[in-house]
Amino acid sequence: MRGLRPQPAPVPWAAVARAAVALAAPLAVGLAAGRPLYGALVSMGALSGVIGDTADAYRMRILNIAVPQLFGALGVTLGSLVYGEGWAAVGVLTLVALVSGMISSIGAVASASGLLLLLNAVVGAGLPMPSPWWKAPLLLTLGGAVVLVLTLLGWPLRGGVPERSAVAAAYRAVADVLAVAGTPAYDEKRQAVTQALNTAYDLVLARRARDRGRTAGLVRQLAQLNALIPVVEAAPAAHLSGRPLPAEVPAAVRALAAAVETADGPRRREPTGGSPLGTHPGPPGTPGSPTTPTGPLTLPLPPPATPSERAVDHALRHAATVIRHAEPDPHNIDDLLGRPASLRIRTRRAIRDALLSHGSWRYGLRLALCIGLAQALVSLIAVPRSYWVALTVTFVLKPDFGSVFSRAVLRALGTAAGLVVAALVLAEVERGWWDVPVMLVLAALIPASTAKGYAFQTAAITPVILLLSDWLNRQGFDLVLPRLYDSLLGCAIVLVAGYLLWPESWHTRIGDRLADTVADAARYVACAFGPEADADPAARGRARRRLYRDLSAVRSEFQRALTEPPPTGTRATAWWPLCVAVERIVDATTAARVRVSHGAPPPTHVEVADVERQLRELAAGLRTSHVLVEVRAELEGDEEGVLAPLRQEVRAARAIASPQPNRP
Repeated sequence: MRGLRPQPAPVPWAAVARAAVALAAPLAVGLAAGRPLYGALVSMGALSGVIGDTADAYRMRILNIAVPQLFGALGVTLGSLVYGEGWAAVGVLTLVALVSGMISSIGAVASASGLLLLLNAVVGAGLPMPSPWWKAPLLLTLGGAVVLVLTLLGWPLRGGVPERSAVAAAYRAVADVLAVAGTPAYDEKRQAVTQALNTAYDLVLARRARDRGRTAGLVRQLAQLNALIPVVEAAPAAHLSGRPLPAEVPAAVRALAAAVETADGPRRREPTGGSPLGTHPGPPGTPGSPTTPTGPLTLPLPPPATPSERAVDHALRHAATVIRHAEPDPHNIDDLLGRPASLRIRTRRAIRDALLSHGSWRYGLRLALCIGLAQALVSLIAVPRSYWVALTVTFVLKPDFGSVFSRAVLRALGTAAGLVVAALVLAEVERGWWDVPVMLVLAALIPASTAKGYAFQTAAITPVILLLSDWLNRQGFDLVLPRLYDSLLGCAIVLVAGYLLWPESWHTRIGDRLADTVADAARYVACAFGPEADADPAARGRARRRLYRDLSAVRSEFQRALTEPPPTGTRATAWWPLCVAVERIVDATTAARVRVSHGAPPPTHVEVADVERQLRELAAGLRTSHVLVEVRAELEGDEEGVLAPLRQEVRAARAIASPQPNRP
């Protein structure tokens, strides 16, 4: 039911305009040239480009649009070669589905490429394409090129703007979390900080997809992001102190965000005496610590009154130093997520992972089974416009896009709603020039509806595809009911063969993912307070960033599992509080580390080892239990010490994990 509520997302007006032009213009050109079929095929290729244009940074948009189009050209070529070949088409599409599913596990671009490979293969095998064989892939690819050209028109004027905006958004998210420190709203805002940091690092590091070097803009944005990390680390300490921060603190962070967003050109280097960029500044007064900013660097911050406020104050002044004065040293920037390898090495790793990963084989076989069943069924039973069955299976059975169960239900409902619009268009609008303004309106609805949810996207895409398909087969209103039957049949195949009868649906892996995260939290405790904690603060920062990123992925997987029917949804509901507890454990560890860095007595090795041992036992219990685990011995330690809040969070997590009456 939540999927049927429109998400509160703004309308992407630029994407709306691009979609309208990219789909309507080829149709108009085709009509003017007397080749409406060619125009419809170019518009189909443009539709794939519009759906795949989901990135913000221009370099990533090139990959997201161009690479899948190449796979789509290959797919339609393979499909057209087996058009009308019966069981040969079943075998070829099943094999393509296996390959599509396996490469989808590599990453976002590979997932879109695998999707378009299979979609176009199904279309090529189900619709007559113009001869010779190379014409259809060329026209479809031309449609993607149209979208790519329209997308890149703004690059000369807005180059670097998405990256700067993402970094500034991360600063604003941190300002929001500092504004609610010490209040119940902290947890929600901290999750927004994690998401904002993930987005910013992904966009900035995406600029190095091909080049491992460091441009001035890249170095500056990495330095600004890295300078934000000490502020993020100080936030849990401020929250656990129970005392709200002065209003000037979040206001200062928002001022820094504005400075990041309006930054233009290289900064002059000034001898600030600050800590090396890419490392975490030490406590005030230690060598290499920026204690007193100079000149216009001064922030309107009140004098700090507590250790947590001193940590926030010190981190903010360091961030201001980086943003407003220093031009970073390109050889002293820590990427926090690891410096990317060369393109050749990453390609080899991706191919190896796709071939050897259990997950890629599981999804590939699952998709191949459903596509094979769909094609075999329509080969044995006369189903009008039968290629829609396999198309529906392809769209729905994408676990990396969300819950398979909810997507099947939402697609059926969205298709039914879209067919109402399609029926009006096909019944009342005669094929010809009137299709151009109609396509202009319908295409504009696709990006606007995509931001609202999957059911709304499906409802917007359905009439566009039917209108374009009618140019290929000229069936008019007679397309509507077969489209509904085929979609419902495809959803049923996914729900039965791809969900109900698939073992993975009933033996969810969320417990294993949560156990891995708890084990990582234990390693983070050891890293934060172990003998190497002070020697390599950058390594601690990398460990913390990876852990928060993993927690964000686990949270997304849990939210996906919550929409599944029992037993998966019920089990996810029971485990959900423990997922939140693990996030608080990481926050408490970070806060304790900040307190130690600012003068608090460090914990003893015995205390650290005890907390680490309890977390490892909890992780082991989660892996061996299908439900929940037994609570072990109580944690011992100084209740006034720096690890007291951490021990309290560990106790809470173990209490949540213990079996209780009436709990699933």
